[in-house]
Order: sequence, then C-alpha cells, then structure tokens
Amino acid sequence: MVIHSQLKKIQGASDRMGDTTRQRIKFSDDRVCKSHLLNCCPHDVLSGTRMDLGECLKVHDLALRADYEIASKEQDFFFELDAMDHLQSFIADCDRRTEVAKKRLAETQEEISAEVAAKAERVHELNEEIGKLLAKVEQLGAEGNVEESQKVMDEVEKARAKKREAEEVYRNSMPASSFQQQKLRVCEVCSAYLGLHDNDRRLADHFGGKLHLGFIEIREKLEELKRVVAEKQEKRNQERLKRREEREREEREKLRRSRSHSKNPKRSRSREHRRHRSRSMSRERKRRTRSKSREKRHRHRSRSSSRSRSRSHQRSRHSSRDRSRERSKRRSSKERFRDQDLASRDRDRSSRDRSPRDRDRKDKKRSYESANGRSEDRRSSEEREAGEI
Repeated sequence: MVIHSQLKKIQGASDRMGDTTRQRIKFSDDRVCKSHLLNCCPHDVLSGTRMDLGECLKVHDLALRADYEIASKEQDFFFELDAMDHLQSFIADCDRRTEVAKKRLAETQEEISAEVAAKAERVHELNEEIGKLLAKVEQLGAEGNVEESQKVMDEVEKARAKKREAEEVYRNSMPASSFQQQKLRVCEVCSAYLGLHDNDRRLADHFGGKLHLGFIEIREKLEELKRVVAEKQEKRNQERLKRREEREREEREKLRRSRSHSKNPKRSRSREHRRHRSRSMSRERKRRTRSKSREKRHRHRSRSSSRSRSRSHQRSRHSSRDRSRERSKRRSSKERFRDQDLASRDRDRSSRDRSPRDRDRKDKKRSYESANGRSEDRRSSEEREAGEI
C-alpha cells in the first residue's frame, strides 16, 4: 500500500509538470510532435496493439493540435515535411523487419520450385482478399448498412470459390507430405506471419485487426504527405522561378536603359537640361509668387502706417491751432484789461493835475503806443509760428 501511494504521488507530480510544460510551449515549438498535430503519429495509431511503441518522446496535446488547425488556415507552417520524414523512417524500419522475416522463413522452410511458389502465392493473395472483404463486412454491419454488407458477402463467396480452386491446383503440384506442412508468409503491410491454411476467421481477424488497419492508415497518410509536399515544393519552385524571371527582366531593362543613355548622350543631356530647366522655372515662379505676396503685405502695412501717421499729424495740427487760438484769446483779454487799467489811471491823473496832465498823457501815450507795437509784433510772430506749424 505504501509503495502504491508513492507511485501515485510520483505520477501526479509528473502530470503536473507535463501540464506546466504544455502551458509554456506553443504548437510551433520543436518539442511538439508534428506528426501528432497532423493526426498520424505511429505512437497514437498503433497504441494497444502487438507492436505498441509506447509513449512518444515529444509532446502530444489535443489543445495544441486545435491551435495548429486554426492557425494553419491563415498561414502555412510546412509541418507536412517533418511528419513525412517521421513516417518514412518508421515505414522503412517496418520494411526492413519484413525482409528479415522473409529471409528467416526461406532458411527454415523447404525449398520449392518457382512454379509451386507462384501457385502458393496465388493462394495467399486470395486469402488476403477474403480477409479484407470480411473485415469490410464487419465494418458495414457495425454501421448498420445491411444491403452493402450483403453485396460484399457475395464477393466473399466468389473469392472463397477461387481459393478452393487455387488450393486444389497447389495440392496437385507437390507431394502430399509437403502439402501438409504449414506454409507461412509475411504480410507486406504489417510484417505479421500468415498461414497458407488459415481459416476465414483467422484471416478476418488479421486483416480487420487494429495492427493491420493501423499500418494501412500510416502508409496511406505517408503517400498523402508525399503528394502534398511535392505540390508545395512545386509551387515554391514556380514562385522562385517567377521571382528570378522578374529580377532578370529588371536587370535587362536597366542594361537597355544604360545602353540607350550611352548611345545618345546628347538626348540624355538635353533631357537632364530640360528637367533642370523646368525645376529652375518652377523655383523661380515660387520665388516670384513669394516676393509678390511680400510686396503686397508691405504695401498694405505702409498704407496703414501712412494713414495712421497722416491722421496723427492732422490731429496734432488741429490741436496746435486750437492751442494758438486759445493763447491769442488769453493775450487779447489780458491786453484789454491792461488798457482799461491804464485808461482809468490816466483819468485819475488828469483830474488831479491838468498842466502836468498833458505831459503825462503824452508820455503815457508814447508808452502805450510802444507797448501796443510790441504786442502787435508779438502777435504777428506767434501767428507766423502757428502758421508754420
């Protein structure tokens, strides 16, 4: 019991490690079996048979196969080549075992003539045909196709009749003692031994068995993979050839152009000159358009600045005129007051003294005239200055 529990613990730990590795890897990893992804690995096909190969050294996981089937619809991974190499090595090993078994039978069994061997081979071929037909009958019966299985049974009866005739011919061609010996034959498909005198049940069990059908499946899958790989390689070769032709065509075109340029240097120069000229003209046009736009912007700015200046000058002129007018008004009013004051003073003096009054009047008159002349001179100068401004 203790050993059994320890074995269970070890098995559980290995399962957990396997699950973690499956979660880490993808179907494109080298550790994944490509034959398993294509559902043709011999370790899966022959499991539970006499030639069980055990567990595959690479990872087998149905989830990875599902991922590959989804991804292969959008991209080709060329896993068929790896699976084909795997199946070819397996089938080659099986064929070597078949040849070794044939040599061993040839050494142990009595030698017979070529004519007798051909008759025995005919009996073996009929046995194989009967076995395959019986296996097909069982498969159709399991599927419920009774009518088709009945037709196949009619073919089985015809093959049995042919077998009886071939056995009679073979019996008459050799002594009775030799005919009673069991004549064995190696199956070309699965390398199993078949007897010449095997009954129908034995033949049906062999040809309808999992081992024989598994080898048939593997061989058919190998042929299919060979065909697919050949088609893909042919397609690849065509694409490479097409790309090579395109490169050669481009190289020839370049060579032709270079030759044409070397033959007609003037043309090439004139073309280059035209191109250069067109480029320079386009550049000159762009420069002109830019200069025109700049001039327009400058004119607009100068006009706006001149307008603002004229407006400011007019405002300053108006303001200077107003100021000069106000100044002249103030001066005239002051002079008026001054004149009135002087007149009043003169009147007072004249009333006080008449004799000196005349002298004083004359003096005042002179001073007044001189003052008036100065004020007029000042006024005329100020008006001139205002006019100049």
